[in-house]
Amino acid sequence: MPQGGGAQVRRSSLRQQIADALREEVLTGRLQAGRHFTVKEIAETYGVSATPVREALVDLAAQGLLAVEQHRGFQVRRFTAADFRSLTEARVFVVEAFFRVIAEHGIGDLPADAVASVRRRAEAAARAARSGVIDVLIGCDLRFWRELSAMGGNPHINEFLDRVRTQTWIYAVPHLRALPDLAGVCWAGHVELVEAVADRDTDTARALTLEYNAHTRTLIEKLAPTRS
Repeated sequence: MPQGGGAQVRRSSLRQQIADALREEVLTGRLQAGRHFTVKEIAETYGVSATPVREALVDLAAQGLLAVEQHRGFQVRRFTAADFRSLTEARVFVVEAFFRVIAEHGIGDLPADAVASVRRRAEAAARAARSGVIDVLIGCDLRFWRELSAMGGNPHINEFLDRVRTQTWIYAVPHLRALPDLAGVCWAGHVELVEAVADRDTDTARALTLEYNAHTRTLIEKLAPTRS
């Protein structure tokens, strides 16, 4: 029994490692939209067996990052301008509902260690945005929002918002990479948002969150026509 359990843990860990690696490849645009590949191809690339690769790809398909092609394998999902608008609208809708609940019930306990961790994430994300290093910014921004949302205490909302943010980044990245210099282009108000949350200033926190959404949508919709 212990040996079997250990094997399962190792396999699950490998599955997650492969999923994380491929997710980063898709997010950063190194695996571009529309790219086709098979389980065998990925297994050979990573030098592993097909089983954890297949499981990782199914996980990514469930997250909406890959499309399953019957009898052909997988394809990196293509997001359209209409998808991007729908995703940003959905994000605003959920955020507005979330802040209405906070207005009624207030902000719950905010452990000091959790606030400190989110603040570190915020500082890293803001630095990346100001410097314009897109690969670093994507990871920092997603981790920041993931931790900040987790402080709200509803894992289902957190999971939904993380999925939406990931998909909007996938659409946005090719358009952002078309710019010669990304320094100061992306939103960098992460630290201010953390301070507002820590101060329980829900009006400012809501305004900054909506500012992030509006900035992202306006920027990408401005850039998208040049890439069509």
